[in-house]
Amino acid sequence: MNTSAFATSVQSKMEAAKEIKDEEKLYRYNGVLYPCLICPEDNLKALENIEAREDDIMLVAYPKCGFNWMVGVVRKIITEATGMKIESRMPPLIEFFGPDVIKALGETPSPRFLGTHMHPDNIPASFHAKKTKMLVIFRNPKDTLVSFYHFSNNNPVLPSLESWESFYSHFMSGDVPWGSYFDHALAWEKRMDDPNVMIVTYEELKQDLSGGVRQINTFFGFSLTEAQVQQIAEGSTFSAMKKSSANSHGTLGNIIFRKGEVGDWKNHFTPEQSQEMDDAFNKHLAGTRLGAKLNYQRHCQ
Repeated sequence: MNTSAFATSVQSKMEAAKEIKDEEKLYRYNGVLYPCLICPEDNLKALENIEAREDDIMLVAYPKCGFNWMVGVVRKIITEATGMKIESRMPPLIEFFGPDVIKALGETPSPRFLGTHMHPDNIPASFHAKKTKMLVIFRNPKDTLVSFYHFSNNNPVLPSLESWESFYSHFMSGDVPWGSYFDHALAWEKRMDDPNVMIVTYEELKQDLSGGVRQINTFFGFSLTEAQVQQIAEGSTFSAMKKSSANSHGTLGNIIFRKGEVGDWKNHFTPEQSQEMDDAFNKHLAGTRLGAKLNYQRHCQ
């Protein structure tokens, strides 16, 4: 796969997006909103023909739950474990891949590192059929919303919703790119017993990154030494990733890596909005294993 050509294509689409009206930047596919320029319908249709492999390494996250941070971590793990260096500035989101890239993907040697923001029911069926291992990252919904808000206002391919109140309302109704946070969460809750799915949280990783690297290493069947685990963790803190983002992500670095904090929601939410989110969390996720894993009361109340 020609990653440099792919990266150039995405960069040019971001430039083109500056000339497009906000109301024309999103469209619905199977009921879910997607950005027109980087996830056009041709891409999503082409994904129906993607041939998954059992040894693919799949990273999944709802937008702004720590996906790009974990891309860097998983790349380091793969490099240390296999000696195979993954050269790419672009996140490995399969919905960004056009038909030509999907075709070239078939010629890419294993293990292939892939990712997606898609709802589990919309992930191409072959990944489920092949029992591809999926590492899923979740983050508390309040910080996810704040990060998504700033990302939308700084990313030209997405509508710039300058009003916090407007974006908050869209997020709560699920009317944002890639759909409802709670729909994603409930769908993954149903898959928590699947041995090919491992769910980790942003907050856990912030608290104990070396423990997270250890878990991920075991899940994907690698055999890193403890020294390698520590080396990866030390080089993969959010601040380290942000510092090197100009090299790893080019001009996108400052857009993708903003604060990386737990609790930034307190600087944005009104008491009424906070209570509304608490009620939504209690309605959808209270009493679930994923809800317990998110440790909502500690991080969001």
